[in-house]
Amino acid sequence: MSRLFGPLRQMGYVVRDIEKAMHHWSTVCGIGPWYYFEKNTFTKFVYDGKEYNDVHMSAAFANSGEVQVELIQQKCDTPSMWRDFIQSGREGLQHWSSWPENYDELYERALANGYTVGHEGIGGRGRFVYFKQEGHTGTIIEMSHLNPTRKQFFDMVRDAGQNWDGRDPIRRL
Repeated sequence: MSRLFGPLRQMGYVVRDIEKAMHHWSTVCGIGPWYYFEKNTFTKFVYDGKEYNDVHMSAAFANSGEVQVELIQQKCDTPSMWRDFIQSGREGLQHWSSWPENYDELYERALANGYTVGHEGIGGRGRFVYFKQEGHTGTIIEMSHLNPTRKQFFDMVRDAGQNWDGRDPIRRL
């Protein structure tokens, strides 16, 4: 458990082809089912202090036990940490996420401890932030506010994976 952010709840992979990635994870790794949003919507998205209203990214979620795997493919050129990651020549594990209920408290604590915001926003399930600090690939820290909407969705994803039999591997939302 992170002493600053709480338990690691999710591993986030930024990929070039989300359909191919979901297929790999479900057939090769046996992890699924995937809950797929072809176009995630944001009511607010801020990158490096500037607000953008045209982000098009796809996201898919599945669980392996208590740990959630998220796949992200950005499908536009809007500045973001996802775009930066791919443009740097990388693909794969980009971040890990915590889901605190006391989001505001931990957000302020992170800033007070020298963390800086890379991008943040408000999506269909609530607020999230990615901090810029990255010691090595896969260590960007995301924090997502565990509000009732997000909790209900993430509980559903976790529960679906508990006894998944391999059928209906991609569930488009």
